[in-house]
Amino acid sequence: VQLQASGGGSVQPGETLTLSCTASGFSLGDYAVAWFRRASGKEREAISCIDDSDGYSQYFYADSGKGRFTMSRDSAKNTVYLQMNSLKPEETGVYYCYAWGQWGQGTQVTVSS
Repeated sequence: VQLQASGGGSVQPGETLTLSCTASGFSLGDYAVAWFRRASGKEREAISCIDDSDGYSQYFYADSGKGRFTMSRDSAKNTVYLQMNSLKPEETGVYYCYAWGQWGQGTQVTVSS
């Protein structure tokens, strides 16, 4: 049972990154999946979540990402995505995905000019 986060990188302000969270050993479609960010010197914070447990997709986005961040699922790939548009320098940090008690290993996002 494992989660693997990927897709981080270094971008300039205003650019887009799409993070991926892929599960092995269990079906991500059966569970809510969340993304967290840990910025340097700060606590880990929740930034988005997708939950299909009631038979339809429900989404949560932290205020900071509303209108710019979008989560989606690809059930065939057992993967959840987080597309982040118009990135800001303060969104630099390590991004983690979480589902069914499992944490991904984190992927670094750096937003800098």
